Formats: sequence, structure tokens, C-alpha cells
Amino acid sequence: MIDLKALRDDPDTARASQVARGADPALVDELLAADERRRALLSSFEQQRAEQKELSRSIGKAAPEERQAVLGRARALAEQVKDAEAQADEAARELDTLLWQMANVVADGVPPGGEDDFVVLREVGAPRDFEAEGVAVRDHLELGEGLRAIDTERGAKVSGSRFFFLTGVGAQLELALLNMAMDKATAAGFSPMITPTLVRPAIMAGTGFLGAHADEIYHLETDDLYLVGTSEVALAGYHSDEILDLSDGPRRYAGWSACYRREAGSHGKDVRGIIRVHQFHKVEMFTYVSEADAAAEHERLLALEEEMLAAVELPYRVIDTAAGDLGSSAARKFDCEAWLPSQQRFLELTSTSNCTTFQARRLGVRERTAEGETRPVATLNGTLATTRWIVAILENHQQADGSVRVPQALQPYLGGRTVLEVQA
Repeated sequence: MIDLKALRDDPDTARASQVARGADPALVDELLAADERRRALLSSFEQQRAEQKELSRSIGKAAPEERQAVLGRARALAEQVKDAEAQADEAARELDTLLWQMANVVADGVPPGGEDDFVVLREVGAPRDFEAEGVAVRDHLELGEGLRAIDTERGAKVSGSRFFFLTGVGAQLELALLNMAMDKATAAGFSPMITPTLVRPAIMAGTGFLGAHADEIYHLETDDLYLVGTSEVALAGYHSDEILDLSDGPRRYAGWSACYRREAGSHGKDVRGIIRVHQFHKVEMFTYVSEADAAAEHERLLALEEEMLAAVELPYRVIDTAAGDLGSSAARKFDCEAWLPSQQRFLELTSTSNCTTFQARRLGVRERTAEGETRPVATLNGTLATTRWIVAILENHQQADGSVRVPQALQPYLGGRTVLEVQA
């Protein structure tokens, strides 16, 4: 939820944010009008209530011959106060509805535009020249099947399209990646968490996932619970309706969870293999921090993601995501995309978002200041490893015979194995 006071003080910034996102700036003016109406009706209610209290105090002082008239006026005023309160409450609900419709205000410097309008901040590492090496490039599914690491055919038989089994070394590789990510997060001061994968509607809505992309989420109607697409959701709700002490620094968590996404509207896009699937695993960093420190924390999360990509020896680039491609809760998002040899393109492996105070306002997460006051905190998230990384690791480290070299940093997590061998 956006800061209503900031909206009043600087509506032009909010309008510009809406335009940059490709959204309607008129929503800002609707909000301002609704806020003005709410405040006017609230003021009227409070004034009439004060008059009611004053009149009630006068009843006992009224002369006997005047008391019935005073009581009549008191009863009429009570009805007016009741009506004024109902109008003020309705105006507050209308304002709240509009507030929940507006996305976070984008940060300064975020590129305007849509999915293709990102800005490349840097490229790190050079893609291999497979042709010069005499290696015929296989895609990750062919490699995975040769290693007996990925089984999409039986995944579809058991659960339908876009499900899969990771078998043998495939399962070991995913566990190696996630354990390596959790070790890195723990060393960086994050508390490891195994999080719930089912959450209440209030938590899902509070994180901003029940807006334009609600059709991506699995909903269990009988229980009225949602399956999460990231442990960010559970971690954002972990301190809901709490006041945090951040005097010793941010609260940092690393959540390991299964994740579920319907992938609605993505038919025909990356359907081969395990690039775009309905279920996967992920280690997600999540931070509660004072708003003034949020930008610096964002850079810290990005640096940890880049360290992980360097550790598994992948060429990648970092992009500054355009405003129209941001989720509703993000004020800024950086993506790290690894090179995918089989498709000669970059593939997103990680993202990190600064949500400023947007989620915390919805979920009631505050901090207590040195002066004893409370204020919303900022929340940030960032992916440290996920199942999709297997795609890039297999393809970038493949060898001519279909085997795959294990990056040195991963070898201890695979029992010292240096090569994943083709299975007969």
C-alpha cells in the first residue's frame, strides 16, 4: 500500500509512476478525491459527535419544562451522528479499496516501459565458443535425459504437463544448489527458514500477489488457502501486525520452500524441459529494514546473487527491470540472467526487488524509532538459487560426449564429484 501522506504532498510523482508502469494516472486523482471526501465526512462526524456530547451534558441542567425538548433534540442529533459515522466509514472503505488498487511508486531511475524496455547494467563472463571447441550443443532436457537426471515424460503421466521428476544425479544437483545457497545466506547473516507453502488470503493479498497476476496462483477453495509461488509470501507475513526492533540492524531470513505457479497465459513459451514449470524449489532471501537503508540493502542482495552465479561459473548479465514489468509491490527490481547456449539468449535465474514500505503497510509491520514512535519498515526479497539453475548449469558446462562438468564450488555438495556422467 502506498503512503497516503506522500501522495497528498507529491501527487505528480505518483502520476508519473503510473504512466511509467503503463497504468492509468487518473487513479491518483480518484484517490485524492476519495481522501478529501473521507476527511470532510470524518470532520463532519467528529463535529456532530462533539455537539451530541455537549447536548447530552446539558440534559441534566435543563429546566423540567425544557427537558423533553432537549431530549428530543438529543435523539435527533444521535441519529444524525449515526448517519454521519456511517458515511465516514463508507468513505474510508472506498478510499481503502482504491489504495489497494494502486501499485507501488517506482523508484527514481527505473526505466519506463514494458517487458522489453529493461536496461542492461553489466555483463559478466563470456559465453563459451562451443563451435570452436567442436562441441555440438545439446539443450538441458537432452542432457538431463542422458544423465538420467530429468524425467518430464513420467512427470506429465503422473501430474500433467509442466511437471517433472528430478531423478538420481538431478535430485542431487538440486539439493547441492539449494544447500550451497543456504550456506551462503547463513554466512551472510540470514536466518535459515523452512516456510509454509499454504497461506491465508490476507497474507497473499498483503504481499501484492492477488492483483493483476492472481491467475498465476493456485487457490484451494475448500480451505480458502493459497499455494505460494515463492517463500517471500510466507516470510512477508511472518512479522505481520508486529512492531520490530531494528536498532541492531535488519531482520534477514532465507526461506527454503517448494513453489507453485499456474503459468497461466504462457502457453507455448518455454514448454520444453524444466524452464517454465508448475512446481519447483527455491531459496529466497527476505529482509525487513528501515526505509532509509532499503536501497543499500537492495544492492547487498544483488551482490549475493551475483556471487552465487560466479560460484557456479555462469556467464550472466544484470538488468534494471522496466516499470511496466515490475510486480505491483516492487519499486525497483534487478534481474540476473544467465546465458543459455541452446537458445542463444539470456534466461532469468534470479531477481531481487525493493518493495519499500508497500508490503509492510498492508501487513502492519512497523518498527519503533529512537523517539518511541512507530513507522512502516521496508521489505526486500531476492532469489539465491532455484530449480531453473539446473538448466543453465547443464548447458553451460556440457562436454562433447554429453557429460557435464561440475563447477568447483558445487563439488563438495556432490560428494566431490567433478563430472556428471552419461548413463547407459
